[in-house]
Amino acid sequence: MAKVAKKSAKVSVSAVLASSEESKVFAVTREGYDKLVNELDYLKNVKRREVADRIREAISYGDLSENSEYEDSKNEQAFVEGRILELEEKVKYAKIIDDHQRRTASVQLGSFVRARLVKSKKEVEFTIVGSTEADPVKGKISNASPVGMALLDHHAGEVVSVHAPAGVIEYEILKVE
Repeated sequence: MAKVAKKSAKVSVSAVLASSEESKVFAVTREGYDKLVNELDYLKNVKRREVADRIREAISYGDLSENSEYEDSKNEQAFVEGRILELEEKVKYAKIIDDHQRRTASVQLGSFVRARLVKSKKEVEFTIVGSTEADPVKGKISNASPVGMALLDHHAGEVVSVHAPAGVIEYEILKVE
């Protein structure tokens, strides 16, 4: 009996590890993924060298205890290395939403949506993107936002209620591309 308990404990540990890996996966458009890859490439192949050169130059000035350029360069190096680790993690777990997946009649990740606020009759347009690509100023809203979550899987012609911090807002979906 003890062997069975150990075996199921191992299974549950691996299940926990698998579910934590799955929870890291996030959806991103091809454009967003390419931006992540390009930034990662720039940081690894250009910025790293620039920072290393600045550190070497600062060291050449002598006394490091009162050398603000050295201190600034080391801080920048730490930031760049941290950002590289963050981007590598994002690239590793990115799930690219391709055109075929988003070419449906319902709102999906990557969909362009034109909608009308029912109360004010104001029309709005946005693209539903993953949380790492969200930029409301540019009309890109996250699928994890209240509006994004409410619109997912709905079609043109439907009225959707969004439970937002400001209260319930109703959107009539006019167009989904």
